[in-house]
Amino acid sequence: MKRGAAQLINQDSGDTEYYTPQPIIEAARRVMGGIDLDPFSSAAANERVKAGIYFHLGRNGLVMDWHGRVWMNHPFSRDLNSKCVLNAVEEYESDRVKALCCITFAATSEQWFQPLLRRPQCYLSPRTNYHLPDGRLKRGVTKGSVVTYFGGDLDAFAREFAPLGVIKIPYGISSQPQPSHLTRP
Repeated sequence: MKRGAAQLINQDSGDTEYYTPQPIIEAARRVMGGIDLDPFSSAAANERVKAGIYFHLGRNGLVMDWHGRVWMNHPFSRDLNSKCVLNAVEEYESDRVKALCCITFAATSEQWFQPLLRRPQCYLSPRTNYHLPDGRLKRGVTKGSVVTYFGGDLDAFAREFAPLGVIKIPYGISSQPQPSHLTRP
C-alpha cells in the first residue's frame, strides 16, 4: 500500500490495532498499582492489558466516562491522535482518572503532542516494535515511542520506566524534590 504524505508525516499506516509489548504494560501497571480501564481496546488487546474494563473501538472511548487507573494505547491515526490525547488530558483533569499512562509516537513537533510534553515521559529505547492482532511482532516501525504519565508518583514512574528508556520530568511538575537519576529537558 502506498502511503500519502500526510500518513508519512503523522506515522499513520491506516492500521489501528497495534498492541504494546508486555514489559511496557507491566511497568505502567506497577506505577499505577493496576489498570482499571483501557478506553481504546479489544478483547484480544485486553488479554495483554488485563484492564478491569475496556471499551471496544466500536464503543468509542472518546464519549464514555473514564475512571480510576487508565492505560491508553489509542488507535494511532491522523484523525484520532489529537482527539485521544485531548480527551485523556480532560479526563485526567476531571478527577475521575486517578492516574493515566499513554503510549504514543514521539511526535514532538505535532500539535496534538504538545499537551504531553508538559507531563513526565519515558522516551522508549530501542524503538518499540508493536504486536499485531495475530501475535506477530511488527518490525520496521519508523518512529520512536514515548509513554506519558499523568499521576502523582514520579518516583515510581522513574523507577519502573528508567530501564525502558530516558525519563523526562518537566520543571515545575511537582513541588517535591526530584530524584537525581531523572533527566530534565
